[in-house]
Amino acid sequence: MSDEGRHEDRFLIEKREPAYLALLRSGELARRATQAARELTGCRACPRDCGVDRAAGETGVCGVGRHALVSSAFPHLGEEPCLRGWRGSGTIFFSRCNLACVYCQNWEISQRGDGQPCDTAELADFMLALQARGCHNINLVTPEHVVPQVVLALARAAEEGLSLPVVYNSSAYDSLGSLALLDGLVDIYMPDFKCWSKESARRHLRAEDYPEQARAAIEEMHRQVGVLRMDSAGIARRGVLIRHLVMPGGGEETAAIFRWLAREVSPDSFVNIMGQYRPAYKVGRREGEGTERYSEIDRPPTPDEIDAAWDAAQAAGLWRFDPRH
Repeated sequence: MSDEGRHEDRFLIEKREPAYLALLRSGELARRATQAARELTGCRACPRDCGVDRAAGETGVCGVGRHALVSSAFPHLGEEPCLRGWRGSGTIFFSRCNLACVYCQNWEISQRGDGQPCDTAELADFMLALQARGCHNINLVTPEHVVPQVVLALARAAEEGLSLPVVYNSSAYDSLGSLALLDGLVDIYMPDFKCWSKESARRHLRAEDYPEQARAAIEEMHRQVGVLRMDSAGIARRGVLIRHLVMPGGGEETAAIFRWLAREVSPDSFVNIMGQYRPAYKVGRREGEGTERYSEIDRPPTPDEIDAAWDAAQAAGLWRFDPRH
């Protein structure tokens, strides 16, 4: 066996029940649900700290009130191999977002808000239906702004027989309060660390504090579940999987992110380096007077830029990568 194979053996884990089932038996999951319901009345679900009463239908930056908006729910066969396996990852795509990325490729969902409101029972039913279809996990996509609703639905679904691991698939613009609420409920965190500089965050995400919030969130995620571990079939069971989208001209920020991950989180962090960026949404628009230009990201990354990102990750000391490259 190669040296790398011997290293990988350290990250094998036997199949185990999801973390939240222990909380269900102890009564802690019901307490978390009660806390989640209270937090809707003065929302601090994400770093925006809007403070609105969502239980009464008020909305803040994300535009979502009492009920989460769901765009779709289905077995996703396009996620990382360790998540999709051979039966798919049970993805629930939430509409709206607490960021306003000018290049969002799913802007119809994240910004326009295409989707249907779902109450607690309906959201729990989505989870149970995905389990019935044989999915390997429940994959919550863009959940940062609906954490209270997720906790309420998860508690109900667990009472009704849900027994799949939960994947929390976020932009990393998460509040530490929400992550505390999720501690012991989430098995796999999958944050996307987008950019390193405040200027990029302000210009492209409309959230200048994104880099510091993302660092704090990823550190807390790692504290809760550690590095990614898989079972003998290669299916992720617990830990953190970090995504990073390579941006045109963003090589220095990419390298800074990878250095931070290796030094401050773990050199054993599992990373998916994604090269599929393309101009979308507000980037590249030419119509209308006064339209802001984003010429610096108005192209895909070059093959050399993608290769440089991989070189930077390895130079930082990272070595566990999604195998699709």
